Amino acid sequence: MTLATEILGYARTDGRKGIRNLIVVAYLVECAHHVALEIAYPFRERGVHLIGFGGCYPNEYADRMMRQLCTHPNVGGVLLVSLGCESFDRRGLARAVRDSGRPVETLVIQEEGGTRKTVGQGRAWIESTLAALEATLRQPIGIDELVVGTICGGSDATSGLTANPAIGRAFDLLVAQGAAAIFEETGELIGCEHIMAARASNEALGGVLLAAVEKAARYYTVLGHGSFAPGNADGGLTTQEEKSMGAYSKSGSSHISGLIKPGDVPTTGGLYLLDVVPDGEVRFGFPNINDNAEIAELIACGSHLILFSTGRGSVVGSAISPVIKVCANPETFQRMGDDMDVNAGRILDGTATLDEVGREIYDLTVATAQGSQTASESLGHQEFVLTYKSFDPIGPACLPLPAQAGV
Repeated sequence: MTLATEILGYARTDGRKGIRNLIVVAYLVECAHHVALEIAYPFRERGVHLIGFGGCYPNEYADRMMRQLCTHPNVGGVLLVSLGCESFDRRGLARAVRDSGRPVETLVIQEEGGTRKTVGQGRAWIESTLAALEATLRQPIGIDELVVGTICGGSDATSGLTANPAIGRAFDLLVAQGAAAIFEETGELIGCEHIMAARASNEALGGVLLAAVEKAARYYTVLGHGSFAPGNADGGLTTQEEKSMGAYSKSGSSHISGLIKPGDVPTTGGLYLLDVVPDGEVRFGFPNINDNAEIAELIACGSHLILFSTGRGSVVGSAISPVIKVCANPETFQRMGDDMDVNAGRILDGTATLDEVGREIYDLTVATAQGSQTASESLGHQEFVLTYKSFDPIGPACLPLPAQAGV
């Protein structure tokens, strides 16, 4: 399978390549959020995105997430905005960004003299850095260098029939060419764990997949709820198992190469499950408070772009990586078409097959990597959420052997 047009990526010193060349403005505590927003807002249509961590109490997960996001291949420069008295390790984060070869500046509001002075200095730095990023070296990027994540949100009874399995078809095409494809939502895979384990590239990984879903089931049991929203029921979904089967279908039919956790970047091409449910005792409430928290985790794992399935209709995009909206329900597409990229509801209408829509999603993935804007990008969506969590490191059974990559 050949590409009609070459993809030119933005070369980074770590050998990875981005499909966008953005500046990230990152606040390191909620007290710095407004100042960071004021700095970034005038440049929102010039590739400047706002991210941040609102907590004052330190958290290893949040620190790792921010390091991975600020050195993501789609990011070309970083401006850190600190209040000054929070616990976040701003110096360590700045050092990680600097060591990655990216320009970085840290503004401490308490040291700069307050809101106006900090905003002025931040905007001046962005202006000069935007000009410098124009000289970023471009290099060809192959499909086998792409990392693509997927998530479903605002699901209804059509999601598991159209958009989700069509994304699975696109994933099969990507994996066949050596790309890394990441699916997640272990809390929405309860009941499918044995099917997944049978697809694992080796027996040890199969056991890891089973354990991840069992952990999610225990987590939800302690909390007294499942990953099932009122909107899901209003849209015609009847049980957690039905939702799980629909969510599972996004993974396609390839062998599963590995399991990763937020911040782990796939070592090779292939299909990976992202475990998003915290380890240890239940401490932090909901594993993910909304879809954008999960999108951020997919991006922290290196996803260049995200395939987002929705039946009821979701308008969110994301900072850092483009979001491709695949609409499952033809009525939703007719009503909210400006926010959607692909009408998978044509499968229900009988005007397209799963394979045809899967190929359309694949082609749009390539076009987006080549620089085409998605609907959420053109509308200016840059949603971002990062909260408290805790994870143990992955073990050796979670990653594929070299001979298993892309099997």
